[in-house]
Parts: sequence; structure tokens; C-alpha cells
Amino acid sequence: MAAGEWFVMGVDLGSTTAKAAVVDQDGVLRGADVVQMGAVSPVAVARAIEGARNAAGVTGDRIRRTVSTGYGRRLVPGADRSFTEITCHARGAAVLRPGVRLVIDIGGQDSKAILVDDAGLVDRFAMNDRCASGTGRFFDVLARALEVDIDAVGELALSGSDDLEISSMCATFAETEVISLLAQGCSKADVAASVHRAVAARTLGLVAQVGRAAPVVMTGGVAKNPAARHFVSRALDRPIELLAQPQIAGAYGAGLLARDEYRTRAAAPADRDAVADEQVAARASTGGRHCLDCDGGRDQAVTRAVGAVPIELSRGRS
Repeated sequence: MAAGEWFVMGVDLGSTTAKAAVVDQDGVLRGADVVQMGAVSPVAVARAIEGARNAAGVTGDRIRRTVSTGYGRRLVPGADRSFTEITCHARGAAVLRPGVRLVIDIGGQDSKAILVDDAGLVDRFAMNDRCASGTGRFFDVLARALEVDIDAVGELALSGSDDLEISSMCATFAETEVISLLAQGCSKADVAASVHRAVAARTLGLVAQVGRAAPVVMTGGVAKNPAARHFVSRALDRPIELLAQPQIAGAYGAGLLARDEYRTRAAAPADRDAVADEQVAARASTGGRHCLDCDGGRDQAVTRAVGAVPIELSRGRS
């Protein structure tokens, strides 16, 4: 390690996992860690940061700047600045897979379709953050109802054949419906496959709002689910490429933004990312209403053209 070498860090605190990535002055990912310890856990953040530093062989005093992202970005200690997941996942995915045009991020509490331009910057995006259908939480509910491990539900779904009618995509009622289908004699594999098909159809609705493009990658923990990739790929009629580390795309993107800022010595703005605050407030204050208002067939999503600049979404809703 050269004497003058410096590093930055990106931290992605999601609803169920914490991810951290150490990036060097050349933008190379030097170390990363993913820790799952429950909802927006400060303990998980500390462990992920320590794990990433250890993996990179870097002590804390060598980290020059930290950028946070994710559902709990405001809870990351020592962060110099925050960016939305949309910006960070696009940036990370564009470096992990050069030339990518469409990024599908399925997180623990929301899902996003992000159109990326020739420069690897956000062009348009659509986001479903009002309903847990098609998110990591939804697959957790499915696995629990099927009484299988979450890591095995994808392979189980790939072995299913019959396309069963899934009348409700609400995570609140999905478990009851799955149990009902099993009671009717439907196989676990067929139920799992049918739910994955339905999730893919919901994802296709998000993509329709930004436009289809290729190459396509998935980021987030659900990207490791082979059935999720298979059925989304079939719905899009395009191959889905699997990143080597899909869960750390957001943290890596945050680290790359930290590197850019430190290199240019850009001063962090005083204003905060108001959109993130609005989203968190909306989830906290109206979570019950979303379920009551949901008709099972609409994505609560927003699409915006933002031009070829990194976005913080400091005005309006994301």
C-alpha cells in the first residue's frame, strides 16, 4: 500500500441488510461486506463497515470520505453526504457492468427500474415504495408460508410447472393465499413458480414506465434468486445479467461518488435529500393505508426524466 494512497467508503443501509464498500483513489473496489441483522440495524452498519475495512486491509484513518445511501442512510454514523439508492445503484451497476442500460433493483421494502444513459448516469426511473409486492419482504413471506428456507425458494420455483392464479399480490395477505393453495393440493413448487411469475409481471409494469433497454442487470439481494431472474427475464424478453456481487452495487456506487467528491474537493451542500425524508415519513405514517388502498394491480410508482447528471432528488418525490 503506497504511502500517499487514500480511500473512501460507501455505505448502503437497507431495510434488512447493511452493505459497505471501500474504494481506492482509482475507483477500484478494494473490500466489501454484507451484514443482515434485521430492520435498519446500527449494529449491522458497524459490522459491515468493519468488515469492509478488514477486507480491504484499510484502517479508519485512511478513509477520506464516506457517502451513505439506502433506506436508513441518515442513520449511518460519520457519513459526509447521502445520495438516493437510485443514483448509487445506477453508478455502481454501470461500473460493475460497463454499458448497462437498465438496472432493476429489488430491495427489502421497494423495487425500482432505472434507465441508464450512455455515460452511466440516471436517465429515468420508476419506483414502487408503497407496496411490498415484488420486494424482498414479499419473498420472505412466501418462503415462510411454504416452510422452506429463503435461499431455497428460487430453486423450488424453477421446478414448478402449473401456472396458478394468484389473485392477491399484497404481502399482507399473500401468506394466507399461499396456505389456501397448498390446502387445495397445489404443490409447493407450482405455488412458488406462480408467485414468481406474478412478481415478474409487476416488475414489467415498472420497466414499462421507463422503457425497455439492454443490457439489463438486477441489483439487491433478490438478484441472487435464480427464479426471480428467470421470470423477470422472460417477462422482459431480454436476458438478465448477474453481477458478481449484486448486493453491494449501491454501496459501491456510493463509494464511487465519495471518490469523485474527494478528488474534486467538492464541499457537501447544506441542504438534505428531502425526498428520502418524505419517503421514510410516508412509510412510517401511512403504511396501513397503503394496504387498504391497494387494488392488487397498480404499482405506486413515479417516473422522472432527470438529464445526464447524478441526482440527489432534493426536490419533489422520487
